[in-house]
Amino acid sequence: MKTTIKIGTRKSALAMAQTELVIQAIKRVHPDVSIEIITMTTKGDKILNQPLIAFGGKAVFVSEFEEAIADGTIDFAVHSAKDMPMELLEGLDVVAVLERADPRDVLVRVKGDKRQLNTIGTSSLRRQMQVKEYYPMADCCNIRGNVGTRLEKMKNGQYDGIILAMAGLSRLGLLDSEEYEFEVFDSTSFLPAAGQGIIAIEGRKDDFCSKLLEQINHKETAYRLQTEREVLRLLEAGCHEPVAVYSEIHDDTIQLSVLYEQDGKVVKWNGTDQVQARLALAAEAVNRIRGMLHE
Repeated sequence: MKTTIKIGTRKSALAMAQTELVIQAIKRVHPDVSIEIITMTTKGDKILNQPLIAFGGKAVFVSEFEEAIADGTIDFAVHSAKDMPMELLEGLDVVAVLERADPRDVLVRVKGDKRQLNTIGTSSLRRQMQVKEYYPMADCCNIRGNVGTRLEKMKNGQYDGIILAMAGLSRLGLLDSEEYEFEVFDSTSFLPAAGQGIIAIEGRKDDFCSKLLEQINHKETAYRLQTEREVLRLLEAGCHEPVAVYSEIHDDTIQLSVLYEQDGKVVKWNGTDQVQARLALAAEAVNRIRGMLHE
């Protein structure tokens, strides 16, 4: 058995916090394994003055880690599942996920700020699409950088509010901050991104190290992520299209919601099926969405 596992992660406070959660999970089932953290800077971390869609989409946060896994520099990489591209490097896969955290989005404002909400910082087309319904008079403005950088930009007056993921704020311990106030959106009316709130571990398929993580894999979360990513795959959607996908599992039933915009037309579909038929449900969702777009 390999006694040292090398885990790759980005350097941000959130990435390190998520990696620590993975390490804790591994240590609970494999207490004798040593773990080494390898930090890397991705293309997405270096280019902060452009939206992701301008220089490669979600892959800019992942490709360096995939190359490192492939050449053996690291055994695994820890990702926010929502930031993973649809196509992974050949031979690699999501080998485990932790239990999903709160998937909701949050509008963050400086506490006590009474100014009208005119500018909202978000680069997500999905969030921009849904913000229009909540704040029709506000303008969405692109914002890049890690959570701390975005909060500083808001405090400096560049934005009246910014939208962030509840899971990230929680993992960073910011929800108890006295500096900010939070408006939490309901996940059924303001749909999250596919995989939002899920920590995914990428590794080599059928690799011995990857098999070590079977015990920490949260099966229900894995089913939900598989279903949501299947919708993206069938829609051929990345970060170039406004799309929201969210699923919940209750007993043996999975409920799926999809919100999609194409050429200015927004359509929404909800459906349920047995968990074992989750991929068929994803295919049905995409077929229905496409049908509504052409009505």
